Amino acid sequence: MIFQTKNQLTLQEFLHLPSGEGDTTYELVDGQAIPKMSPKKFHSKLTRVLLNLIEQLCGANGEVCPELAVSLTRRGRDWVPVPDILYISNERLPSDWEEEGVCSVPPDLVIEIISPGQTFGQMIAKAKDYLDAKVLRVWVIDSKARSITVFFPDAAPQTYMGDEILKDALFPGLEFTIEQVFLQAKIPLK
Repeated sequence: MIFQTKNQLTLQEFLHLPSGEGDTTYELVDGQAIPKMSPKKFHSKLTRVLLNLIEQLCGANGEVCPELAVSLTRRGRDWVPVPDILYISNERLPSDWEEEGVCSVPPDLVIEIISPGQTFGQMIAKAKDYLDAKVLRVWVIDSKARSITVFFPDAAPQTYMGDEILKDALFPGLEFTIEQVFLQAKIPLK
């Protein structure tokens, strides 16, 4: 179900919409409330592994949250995406953040896992939108290719596969191989 309106929803109107049916989560995109695709098995398993990994390695320095809406700007308009995982450092974390509200500042890291029906090209466009909104890193996870592509605001994206080690100066101590993630998630090789 899409909350279609004749007029574009404002951020405040979107934030005050009634809850969706069941477990449906909505994102605000171009003034419309768009349902987010419900995660499937591999998606959920990867989310769990990545959430635990980020929490273990960075949790003392910030907040790690699955499926938390974040209020950003996209092409000059209000945008409320719901990334699969976000990490926001204590330095960026607003002191007045309401625990039940949307995240009101750009996170340090957004992780998006490609779901069935989504393309890598769509995720590249979304990663660019996140970076334009001042998110510092975007990871796009492709379970079919068993890869993680890291997007930077000031450098070309980098794709990691297999035994390549993903590490980033933005997250001291965060270091792992891509294959470790897929093995921990028990996603079989095809």
